[in-house]
Amino acid sequence: MEWVFDDFEVGQVFDSQRRTVTEADVMMFASWSWDTNPVHTDAVGQAHSRFGGPIAHGLLGMSIAMGLVSRIGVFEGCSVALLGVDEWRFVAPIRSGDTLGASVEILATRKSSSGQSGILQRWFTLVNQHEDVVQQGRIDLMVNARRADQSAPT
Repeated sequence: MEWVFDDFEVGQVFDSQRRTVTEADVMMFASWSWDTNPVHTDAVGQAHSRFGGPIAHGLLGMSIAMGLVSRIGVFEGCSVALLGVDEWRFVAPIRSGDTLGASVEILATRKSSSGQSGILQRWFTLVNQHEDVVQQGRIDLMVNARRADQSAPT
């Protein structure tokens, strides 16, 4: 059964599976984004940098967080539109070999004036294998509301 706006409540928290970031992930992101900054791509040059080696792109981390949350399965069938990213912070570096997990908490819900959809205000937290927060922020989503002929998920 698909989730819809009516199934979400303030305070709900959903946790994702985990995923290990590889050097190939970072290099592929650099390639398709055209962001080949040495801080991400130069292992030799970055060996003695403040981070002790290359770090992943911040937007790669955000993309991984969104992908991990999408795999939870509660937002996929009801999503209408991503509304914005607010207060997103890159708290700590992400490195190749880090295993990341995401959680998303429902902060607020608001039904649209038409009643056909609603807005979920969501707080994302991305953590590494040590449970250190590496990124966090708000990503709001418009989702479909329940039709009269739909029942709640079991």
